[in-house]
This record gives sequence, C-alpha cells and structure tokens, in this order.
Amino acid sequence: MASKLKQLQSKATLASEFLSKHGTTYYKQMLEQNKQYIQQPATVEKCNELSKQLFYTRLASLPTRNEAFWKELNHVKDLWKNKKDLHVEQVGIASLFGLECFAWFCAGEIIGRGFTFTGYYV
Repeated sequence: MASKLKQLQSKATLASEFLSKHGTTYYKQMLEQNKQYIQQPATVEKCNELSKQLFYTRLASLPTRNEAFWKELNHVKDLWKNKKDLHVEQVGIASLFGLECFAWFCAGEIIGRGFTFTGYYV
C-alpha cells in the first residue's frame, strides 16, 4: 500500500510540474482561440446583461423544448401501442437506455451519500 502511495505522489508531482511549465501557455492559447467570445470591457454591468440574456433566451426556448418532449412522448406511446411490431434491436436499445438511467440514479445516490454503499459512515 505504501508503494502505491509513493507512485501516486510521484505521478501527482509530475503532473504538477507539467502544469506549472505548460499551464500558462495552454491558458493563453485557449484565450487566443476563443477571443471572439470575450466581452470587452468586462464590467459588472455587462456581465449582468449577459446573464439576463442567457436566462431569458433559455426561458424563451421552453415552448420549443416542451413541444419536442410531447412529440417524443407521443412517439413512445405509439411504439407501446404497436409493441407487436417492435424489432429486437429496438427493444434492446430501450432496455439499455432504461438500464443506463437506473445506473445513473444509483451512482447519484452513492455520490449523495458520500460514496458509501450502505448509507452509514464507517
């Protein structure tokens, strides 16, 4: 166990050294590539305005999202009504999707409990 800890420490040290040497270069390169998205001057008022624009743009997109949700739900209802016509592939995809949703739910529960499997702190 001690050897694993030493290996982890050495890898963390190497990663830290790499970031200290190349981190600023990567940061500057990323800012240069995305400079069209940077608002000049960056004032509090401009940030508040952009925040409000984002909020109300998302709010305005709700009817479109709602309509897409109901279309999708109606499609699922039609599939369920005609379940005799379903292919094995479609059933398999639906099953994998349900399994994935359940797995994400379980993972969220475990994370929410502080990465304990029983719910009790040991």
